[in-house]
Amino acid sequence: MSCNLREKTISALRNDAIGKISKAKVNIEIYLHNPVGIGEHPDVLGAIQEQLDIIAHEEERIEVLEKHFDDQH
Repeated sequence: MSCNLREKTISALRNDAIGKISKAKVNIEIYLHNPVGIGEHPDVLGAIQEQLDIIAHEEERIEVLEKHFDDQH
């Protein structure tokens, strides 16, 4: 039972990171295709950089999960 909980927990963490990456990518596409339509973000480049930072952070989390918590290790 605990192995199943372990797998579900790791899967949930991975899926959460993947979801945050997907959301950040969509936000970047919105900024790239319609930057004037985002009134609360006058600094479009800064807003894109924030989304890129989210992607980098979440990709690093996935790498750590795979490196340290993969069942093969």
